[in-house]
Amino acid sequence: MSFIPSTFLSMSATNPQGWQPSFDDLGRALAETTFVVVDLETTGGSHSNSSITEIGAVKIRGGEIIGEFQTLVNPESPIPAFITVLTGITDAMVVEAPTIGSALFSFLEFIGSEKETVLIAHNAPFDIGFLKSAAAKCATPWPNYQVLDTARIARYVVTRDEAPNCKLSTLASFFGAATNPDHRALSDARATVDVFHGILDRLGSFGVTTLEDLKSFTNRVTDAQRRKKYLGEGLPQSPGVYIFRDERGEPLYIGTTRNLKNRVRSYFTAAETRKRIHDMIALATHLDFIKTPTIIEAEVRELRLIAEKQPRFNRRSKFQEKAVWIKITDENFPRLVSVRGHRGLSDDSGWCGPFNGRDEAQRAIEAIYEVIHIRQCSPRISLRSMKTASPCALFDMKKCGAPCVGKESVDSYSSHVLTTRMALHHDASRLLIELDRRMRELAEQERFEEAAEIRNRLGAFIRGTARAQRIRSLTRLPHLIAAFPVAPSTWEFIVIRYGKLAGTAQGNATNYKEVIDSLKLTADIVVDNGEILPASHHEEVEVLLRYLNQDGVRLVDVEGEWSLPVFGSGAARDNLEKTREAADSLRYKEVFANSFERAAHRSTN
Repeated sequence: MSFIPSTFLSMSATNPQGWQPSFDDLGRALAETTFVVVDLETTGGSHSNSSITEIGAVKIRGGEIIGEFQTLVNPESPIPAFITVLTGITDAMVVEAPTIGSALFSFLEFIGSEKETVLIAHNAPFDIGFLKSAAAKCATPWPNYQVLDTARIARYVVTRDEAPNCKLSTLASFFGAATNPDHRALSDARATVDVFHGILDRLGSFGVTTLEDLKSFTNRVTDAQRRKKYLGEGLPQSPGVYIFRDERGEPLYIGTTRNLKNRVRSYFTAAETRKRIHDMIALATHLDFIKTPTIIEAEVRELRLIAEKQPRFNRRSKFQEKAVWIKITDENFPRLVSVRGHRGLSDDSGWCGPFNGRDEAQRAIEAIYEVIHIRQCSPRISLRSMKTASPCALFDMKKCGAPCVGKESVDSYSSHVLTTRMALHHDASRLLIELDRRMRELAEQERFEEAAEIRNRLGAFIRGTARAQRIRSLTRLPHLIAAFPVAPSTWEFIVIRYGKLAGTAQGNATNYKEVIDSLKLTADIVVDNGEILPASHHEEVEVLLRYLNQDGVRLVDVEGEWSLPVFGSGAARDNLEKTREAADSLRYKEVFANSFERAAHRSTN
């Protein structure tokens, strides 16, 4: 790789001076503290432009429930369809409910004074942010309650091996909660109570018995962090890659940053609460770093090093070659299958992805099945097999032309294959419009579970095809040079060839032509090998795409055509990402459909 020469350095030292701990004063016993566990349902993800539709709360003390509170709230505005699909709360249900002014007054009365009550919520910044905003709109002072976040504490108490994430539904299942969270406020609050009690049971072994212990638990600096703080000394304040190594020199963790000094030092402060990182630091004996002139070079180097070294404490990017894709098979009557790895995918046949697992890929395939009558069976069809085969139920449901028994010829069936390939590569408007229509019809009929399933399939299809179209657009380019301003008179230049970062350099207004000419000559030579990813893994391509999409980036030199299909899934993905941000703020598990029809109709006009 023809980068500007990098600096490779190593940091190691003997054990620094010892540390003398101090005793904390005795605090407020947890068994004697009154907690109110609260959960909200809202019309969106931001309290600045959304409203509360339901408040649920449970008051507990000494492990016992001593009161519950629940009320619907009239948001005084229509509830979006995707929220109704998720929660089941309709406009008709809240039309006679109290407005937030009276509901908040009753809720504050239920909570009690800030001196006796501590608030608990799962992802507390969301719920407490909405309550504070509502209080401000009602000109009501918000009491200075102490707040605990069960999601934050759980990230330290529950390991990744025990639970894949710290979502409420996952933790409720892990701790055996009596109530299943279902996106209704009181049910979710009850589930959070059981999660909180499960967390307290675990924390007892850590000597956590007071409110002060609990509040400071996730802000602890471990003994290993204190002893090995020296590893973060003497680093430059520049972009680069850092590598924590064990006593044998094996990489434990590889990361990248814009500022090596500040990032590495953060691993030895209370801001670092991840248990696996604490475990990694306990094993680390020295640190190497690679200083790079640009952050994009550091990010690419990190990806390549992780794929090569397979450090045990890195989670992402270790198995890029095992990503899940969808392809159309190469046979007389092709079908859709999900596969691991991009080897064998072909533009001539049709493909999309990668996806976040086989389940996501299967949802995308099922989205295609909803609209296009490509066969769903797996046996290979031949003249011999047609003599003994019989059509399945899909033929009677008019969802398949039954090529397995000769009801559909190869030429006739090829129209379904062509339509599928067009949806994957070029024109997804028909599928987007049809699925969006079905989802809305089901929601209007209050068949919310079916509507939610269509929503999930549609979201998976949009993400997978839009992702593939973006990757395809860059990996087909033999050569591209882009420039990005990093200072008033300084630009950084990058060379990309067939989706691979081939070189970087910096220049200014007086020498940029010389820098560009030099890059053209010294950048890596990349050959198109005919595969869908000619020169790199998909993660490197996507890192480069994010870089190119920054405001201020300018294209200096392009060989070939860099474009996206006008009728592809890109516009729908933009709308999907907006609703995804709202979904993340709302702590919801799945992606909502929102305004796909508008994007799809724009494609067809």
